[in-house]
Amino acid sequence: MGPTLSAFSMNLVGIFCLLSGALVKAAHGDRHTHETTLFQSLWHVFEKGDLAVTDRGFCSFGAFAGLLAREVDSLMRLPEKKIRKAIGSQLPKTANFDVIVTWKRPAQRTPSMTPEEFAILPESIPVRVVRYTIAHRGFRTQSVTLVTTLLDAAIPASDLADLYFRRWGIELHFREIKIHLNMDVLRCLSPDMIERELRMHFIACNLIRCVMQKAALTHDVDLRRLSFKGCLDTVRQFASALHGAEDKPRTVSALVDEMLLAIARDLVPHRPNRSEPRARKRRPKNYRLLTKPRHQMGPLPHRKVGVENRPKTALS
Repeated sequence: MGPTLSAFSMNLVGIFCLLSGALVKAAHGDRHTHETTLFQSLWHVFEKGDLAVTDRGFCSFGAFAGLLAREVDSLMRLPEKKIRKAIGSQLPKTANFDVIVTWKRPAQRTPSMTPEEFAILPESIPVRVVRYTIAHRGFRTQSVTLVTTLLDAAIPASDLADLYFRRWGIELHFREIKIHLNMDVLRCLSPDMIERELRMHFIACNLIRCVMQKAALTHDVDLRRLSFKGCLDTVRQFASALHGAEDKPRTVSALVDEMLLAIARDLVPHRPNRSEPRARKRRPKNYRLLTKPRHQMGPLPHRKVGVENRPKTALS
């Protein structure tokens, strides 16, 4: 995820609660800071007994060993290249399997780890590798390989697959913060103010999540079926009425109950295996790009009918 402001852009990695969707902690850096480095800076947030579910971009021996040293289990998708290099020779040749193998420490350390951190890594760790096939009508059949430190055979492979499938909710949480809370473009200019702006967006996200969880518990509905955008709009509609009745506790309580009921009724339809990539409904206006501050751009010629307004090269 990378909100941008003019020439400034950043990478941001966040840890979300899989049950409530609340943002636990986030780390950010400039566009040259790799996401694995940001993820490693968040390891201290995990507590003993937690389970880290991430995508294939964070899957590495160092991440598994580092989290396991903190008594934190991991569930990640294993990229095909790492399968061949790390544990490919230990895996069955069948399409689907569930085996426990030994993952040896790589010969070279990753740039995100210091030589001291790499030296204290164990020589090998036991991991459980699960491969299953996803086949839906109208889509190409896909093979997914998961690797986890949950070695208990009492946990079926289907549960691990369902758990990893829920990881996609993190992408939706990021979309809600960027689009619905308007964090895709940051307005502040100084690093300190940008930090404050990020914190305010994170606080607003968690406040909306708290209201959603309250509505789900009060009216016994599935939290994952509640609409973040719908909850945000409902809270905005009730905000003025609640502010006007702040000195009337009974009225406030009645308004809150009505607001929670409205949020609980706004359920997202159940659409399994839905695939609708985002697309823009309206085309952007055909104006020239403001590549410099207005006082440096100078007067711009008016567009001519039938002529492309945007120049092929950047304005000097």
